[in-house]
Amino acid sequence: MTKHGFWTRIKRLALSDVKVLAKGGVDAQSIDRLEELLLTSDFGTAVTARLVDDVRQRAERGAIKTIADFEQALVTGVADALRSGKSGIALAVAAEGPSVYLVLGVNGAGKTTFIGKLAARLGREGKSVLVAAGDTFRAGAIDQLRVWAERSGAAFVGATAGADPAAVAWAGIDSAVARGSDVAIIDTAGRLHTSDALMDELRKVVRVIDKRLPGAPHESLLVLDATIGQNAVAQARVFSASVPVTGIVLNKLDGTAKGGVVVAVHEAIDAPVKFVGVGEGVDDLEPFDADAFAEGLLGQ
Repeated sequence: MTKHGFWTRIKRLALSDVKVLAKGGVDAQSIDRLEELLLTSDFGTAVTARLVDDVRQRAERGAIKTIADFEQALVTGVADALRSGKSGIALAVAAEGPSVYLVLGVNGAGKTTFIGKLAARLGREGKSVLVAAGDTFRAGAIDQLRVWAERSGAAFVGATAGADPAAVAWAGIDSAVARGSDVAIIDTAGRLHTSDALMDELRKVVRVIDKRLPGAPHESLLVLDATIGQNAVAQARVFSASVPVTGIVLNKLDGTAKGGVVVAVHEAIDAPVKFVGVGEGVDDLEPFDADAFAEGLLGQ
């Protein structure tokens, strides 16, 4: 289903059922269709129930009289859901020394490209950036990250395949402190999120980072592939149970219409969506805007 397809189905629902809703009562069948549409667009059960209930209550109050009212009710509901709980896209900045950003996620989610894009973005803001290759499980990951560091103009701390990721994180922070870098971005291994060994490794990395620089990491950013739907929610829950996730990054949002997963992930772990990847280029990283996302999702 494309984004256009999602919007087309919303439009058809509005055209066929808004008159029923506008009469002050709610046709159960039309509400069921709205619920089905939201669930198949990966909003998840909790958010879907809240959005449907909000539409129902607005209709009963007589607040939905036109198709535009119906559409706006959904836009407002989606944006409000994304602003609930912990929100805010600004990255934390260390009071002293480099800001340390730990990047999490499974292989294939786009961690490496996100790190490169983030380093480039921070560089354009005038910050000096260092990238550390903490994903030592795959030699290819180290090489890919080196290329992205060069493209983005960031300093690079490499490693050998099989090296201790916590030691690489320590060395990266050491180098960032010595260089006077503003930001150190630490990559991590992305083996299956069901691997207990990986989660133990991540917890060790966090402990070592805090020991080397108390209060760090200042951000733990979880990178997810938006195209995998509810599997992204499952991944988010497992990672957040092991490492306190402070922000979500959704890649490949340009290639999916099931944008409800953005809301579902935020709801599942109460962490704000901070960035979305919208392409493969070094500049294809955008700060997340709840209102713009809700309007775009519904074709406005």
